Amino acid sequence: MGTPAGTDAESQSLSADPVQATPVEAEGRTARVALVGVHGFGTHHLRNLERLQAAGVVELVAVADPQPPAPGSVPATAAVYPGLTELLAATPDPDVIIVATPIQTHAPLGLAALATAADLYLEKPPVASLADFNTLCEAARKSGRSVQIGFQSLGSHALAAIEEMVASGAIGTLQGISATGRWVRDRAYYKRSRWAGKRSIDGVDVVDGVATNPLAHAVATALRIAGARTMADVASVETDLYRANDIESDDTSVIRIRTAAGLPVTCALTICATESVEPYVTLQGSEGQAVFHYTEDRLTVTTAEGQSEQLFGRDDLTGNLIAHRLDGARLISPLLDSGAFMLVLEAIRTAPLPALIGSEYVQWVGVGDAAHAVVVGIEDALERATREHATFKELGLPWAR
Repeated sequence: MGTPAGTDAESQSLSADPVQATPVEAEGRTARVALVGVHGFGTHHLRNLERLQAAGVVELVAVADPQPPAPGSVPATAAVYPGLTELLAATPDPDVIIVATPIQTHAPLGLAALATAADLYLEKPPVASLADFNTLCEAARKSGRSVQIGFQSLGSHALAAIEEMVASGAIGTLQGISATGRWVRDRAYYKRSRWAGKRSIDGVDVVDGVATNPLAHAVATALRIAGARTMADVASVETDLYRANDIESDDTSVIRIRTAAGLPVTCALTICATESVEPYVTLQGSEGQAVFHYTEDRLTVTTAEGQSEQLFGRDDLTGNLIAHRLDGARLISPLLDSGAFMLVLEAIRTAPLPALIGSEYVQWVGVGDAAHAVVVGIEDALERATREHATFKELGLPWAR
């Protein structure tokens, strides 16, 4: 276990101050929760569970991690175990198990959780291959348990407003959707764990690329806005993958998706930018456009009549899962609705190795482990790719294969 997959700044910013109606347990009974993975993004879950416990919604009964939790980070009433196996052997019937661990552990830990009577909260990405996804879906179906996937951005109230805006024709006919992410990650980012930047470890899939981990929410949010939830909602996925860092996976890529309804969804992403900028999803309409900064729950709509901006609240996914248990509230990010995203991950997993961007097109800023790669002209390249729904190769960029 150790450091979880969602340790990037995107997940951290997405987790800030969720706004929701806190569910109340039936007949005064709180949900007994077990957390697997208490470091990295697991620390967010600890804070959130502390909030929910103070509200009388949950009781954190146990945690598991091979690395002991930081002093004071876990309530004294919660038992600590080195792994999920030991936790389950000593903890009778938890109601909810949260798994916030490295990508390659999601499948075995998720399956182990579904073998119990607990509902499952599984951090993004769900698993590291489509085969594992299908296995997990079948296990969930047989168990009858609910599974929530940790795409926190999908809890934004802006998504319902966007759906209403599109249906009203406020920006005309929707012609395409794009996701733009440009962040900075230094050498230390790839040294923080043995799986960082890996496609696989000892034959086990990891798929830790820019679109599947640090900027996975950009892809997932664009797909949700496009109405692409399940595998049946996606007609095709094309990848154009590159790397400037000394890693196995991609750090600068275009993913072009076409939905079953024929809508193009283009994701242009990098962690080799000049500076980090909040990622955003753009809806391109015949009479205007809307830009959704999903980490900030901020929606800006521009038409011939002018520009408007609105901030929205967000539902917490853990609270939503508990509300689902209690009164059947609709899950915000159910397992099957990650099918469209998993087709993207599978296309990346099975694609040729990312092409190395020539050194003449990469500048290194900083020294030592604090140094980060900057792909020359990447901001303009991302803008062109999303505007034209084109790959880097199609744009004729000098470093593109």
